[in-house]
Amino acid sequence: MTHTKILIAILALFTAANSALKPTDGAITPQDNKSVAVFKTTPQGDLKMNLYFPKDWKSTDHRPAIVFFFGGGFVSGSPVQFTTKAEYFASRGMVAASAEYRIGNKHHTGPEKCIEDAKSAVRWLRINARNLGVDSGRVVAGGGSAGGTDAAFAGYNTTYEPEGEDMSISSRPDALVLYNPALGFGETTNLPPEQAKLRDFITAWKVTNGGPPAILFFGTDDNLLAGARVFVRQMIEAGNRAEFYTAAGQKHGFFNDRGGTPWHAVVLRQTDIFLSSLGFLKGHPTIPLPADTHAALTKELP
Repeated sequence: MTHTKILIAILALFTAANSALKPTDGAITPQDNKSVAVFKTTPQGDLKMNLYFPKDWKSTDHRPAIVFFFGGGFVSGSPVQFTTKAEYFASRGMVAASAEYRIGNKHHTGPEKCIEDAKSAVRWLRINARNLGVDSGRVVAGGGSAGGTDAAFAGYNTTYEPEGEDMSISSRPDALVLYNPALGFGETTNLPPEQAKLRDFITAWKVTNGGPPAILFFGTDDNLLAGARVFVRQMIEAGNRAEFYTAAGQKHGFFNDRGGTPWHAVVLRQTDIFLSSLGFLKGHPTIPLPADTHAALTKELP
């Protein structure tokens, strides 16, 4: 084998062993206002983006976009968690998405890959904005629990960056929608080594002035509440917009669409109002308030 062929073979192996964003192959053609695209190839497998489009969508549009990341402690979970919320925001005129990312149980990777893949997803939406009918200057990231951490870190962490991507295209979202994200524990000492390592990881955010505005939702019985208060307090001190809502007596994951719970609609409606205030949506929320009048959010200062 010649030196040239050996070099080509080595380069091929190197490329195969690394992750890479995958551009869309021309225009998207949704079926029933939905589409699925591979947005990233990794050594552990392809990652898919579930896309949801408004009924009157055209590839020449310049619509705001929102991408959601599922929860599961960086170990488990599925994009299906955010299907209902993505479909709702598509009905409100946004290009919505629910993205895969690498997780421990399936891909045998650590939480840092979750953050890298979330940043890749935001960057992918911008790279393919023309084919997706998206305004690259209005890309929102959201998620629940670990997925909320992914979204927050896309906005406020520079430690975990995807390798080999075009850094001139920003992976920072223009706004954040965070449903009980893991951003730190309460005043906990003497943690076992694994929990101490996780604590160090989920507190690796750094609020900077001029960062994306954020809305956060928590149940008052969520043990991650204290860490989020620190994040919001630093957001406000830095001059960034942050809205913080709590649900009395609710635990972690209260926002999910399950079993007829009224909280899904309450949280979704408040998210709509927040995005409208930023100019990403127009008109009033189309999801009605539930009949259960006890399901009411409290806007707090952290």
